[in-house]
Amino acid sequence: QVQPVESGGGLVQAGDSLRLSCVVSGNNFMSYTIAWFRQAPGMEREFIAAINRRHTRNYGGSTGGRFTIARENEKNTVSLHVNALKPEDAAIYYCAVDSTGDLYISTMSSQYTYWGQGTQVTVSS
Repeated sequence: QVQPVESGGGLVQAGDSLRLSCVVSGNNFMSYTIAWFRQAPGMEREFIAAINRRHTRNYGGSTGGRFTIARENEKNTVSLHVNALKPEDAAIYYCAVDSTGDLYISTMSSQYTYWGQGTQVTVSS
């Protein structure tokens, strides 16, 4: 059973940094592509970043160089570091898994089969 579980969200001030974590259960973590999406109220789900089994990264166009994704295979964990948070970064952040082993990194949510429950990030100005 593949199950992503996010943590690390909370209330932060604008300008702060934050580290979100996603722990993924399952026996083939090293082969997965793991992505982060976010969704703000009334908005569509937005691709933030993803990392494949070769540690190749793909970032969404809105990240502005402030997001860094990394994986630790020995811990079945993918992290998302966010610097210089802005009020518009407030959203529910979701971790998602593409378990096909494909090296291509999709930005489409439909490519990702397994989703976590999300972690809320609130940014005060």
